[in-house]
Amino acid sequence: MQHAVGSPLPPPHQPGHGPDAGWSPAAHHPDHQQPGPPPGPPHPGAVPPPPSPPGFAVPPPTGPVPPVPPAPGHTVAAPVPQDATGHVPLPPGGPVGVPSAPPAVAAPNPATTTLAVLLIGPAGAGKTSVAKYWADHRRVPTAHISLDDVREWVRSGFADPQSGWNENSEAQYRLARRTCGFAARNFLANGISCILDDAVFPDRPVVGLGGWKRHVGPGLLPVVLLPGLDIVLERNAERSGNRRLSDEEVARIHGRMAGWYGSGLPIIDNSQLDVEGTARVLDEVLARSIASPPQW
Repeated sequence: MQHAVGSPLPPPHQPGHGPDAGWSPAAHHPDHQQPGPPPGPPHPGAVPPPPSPPGFAVPPPTGPVPPVPPAPGHTVAAPVPQDATGHVPLPPGGPVGVPSAPPAVAAPNPATTTLAVLLIGPAGAGKTSVAKYWADHRRVPTAHISLDDVREWVRSGFADPQSGWNENSEAQYRLARRTCGFAARNFLANGISCILDDAVFPDRPVVGLGGWKRHVGPGLLPVVLLPGLDIVLERNAERSGNRRLSDEEVARIHGRMAGWYGSGLPIIDNSQLDVEGTARVLDEVLARSIASPPQW
């Protein structure tokens, strides 16, 4: 006879059974476990765990799980810092490097290369007009940064050089150049080319090219626009406001700019060129500068 529920009845007392023979009812109860085999000898070098107090169980480990180290030969890529707008943050103090020509056999195309260009020339040389046209007609994003525009951000307290050069006008020029340099680096760090224009004198290398090299970096490509004096005087006469200089001042600046001849920098005489033609020649000059950067 079988029972539907409960434990099976113990076997009847027979010879060789019973408490004296080593039979225990607990051995057949489902709530009791059979003792396992005796533990074997410890592994050589293994540290035995500390004994638990009587009546206490060792709790499982709690707390954060330590990270699993990467497998040998594998590295974990660090996350790329990115601000809320999705723009790449400006590298601290990292000036733009010298652009290298691609390994292709053909000459590099300046129209599709990320560049930082400094357009140098006297007042009336057409720097601003050429820079704007060149930036407007490139096939890659390009910004035009005008030193005069940035300098004139100062409204109250603006130090006009036409009223005489002094420590205030010099300080505002230096501040404008640093601001333009920072803007250029910021554009370049986000993949946008830039062209700057400034009347840099060859007889002031520390303030001129040296300052731009510090602010932007050695990858800056300087190009000089230097038409004839009669052309400069004619174009200056068409200007207005504080950007129009006297004929004497224009002639003096033009004479100082002649010092760029023999400096190794590329020079474009755009006396007989319009803005579009000058921009085409500028692309040709930049292609040569990319392939063989000028030493300056």
